[in-house]
Amino acid sequence: MQERRMNENNDWGSIGIGAMIVFIALILVAAVASAVIIQTGEKLQQNAQQTGSDTQEEIGGKVTIIAAWVGDQSDCDGDSDGDVATDDEEDRCITLVYELAAGSEPVLESQVSWSITCQDNGGNTQRVWGSFDGFDNNLNQQFNVPQATMNLDTVNVDGSEKLEDADNDGAADDDDDTLNPASVYMVTLKTSADDETGAGHTPDEPNMAQGECNPVLNEKHNLLISIVGGGTTEEILSYTSIDEGALII
Repeated sequence: MQERRMNENNDWGSIGIGAMIVFIALILVAAVASAVIIQTGEKLQQNAQQTGSDTQEEIGGKVTIIAAWVGDQSDCDGDSDGDVATDDEEDRCITLVYELAAGSEPVLESQVSWSITCQDNGGNTQRVWGSFDGFDNNLNQQFNVPQATMNLDTVNVDGSEKLEDADNDGAADDDDDTLNPASVYMVTLKTSADDETGAGHTPDEPNMAQGECNPVLNEKHNLLISIVGGGTTEEILSYTSIDEGALII
């Protein structure tokens, strides 16, 4: 009886050790599975956040064009000296009314770039470009002139200048260079470069660098507007009329 009891105890001990081994193995498997699930969940969360951020920047961080029309076709930058023999008389412009897309964050005018592409009579591609900021420090240093860009400064939609103290904090700051959501603005883009270099003139980038995409009746030009770190807006400028004030979008 005593020997049989000892054998039974040994059997029960073996079963207990086996059960403990299985239990420990299950814990290890569960720990590994949990680690994999947590890691996968974190990766999916990071991917979802990145995708959401990219989508917000792509959809929200862009310019919405409300209207566009043919601007001044004689001297849109106002630097004419009255000499019809010089090309400062030939400045042509288009005017855009725009706002930032819904969900956008405030951006600087210098972060908004634009370009217009077209084809000349010979079938060659022409391109003009600039930023929505009416003052470019890089070009200013290059040409040593007070203003050397292919566009005039962004203004309020009624044509008035943007305030330097738009936040009403009593101090002059860079608010006049900031575009804010839910506000409507207007900007004039030059479609041909002005390379006059005499006294009183403010030349744009040389014609060898900038092309010419002036309004031409029955032509269509491509307008591209991009925001640094944001999205891109593309529009077709359709010139059914080249009279000043004619809608082109």
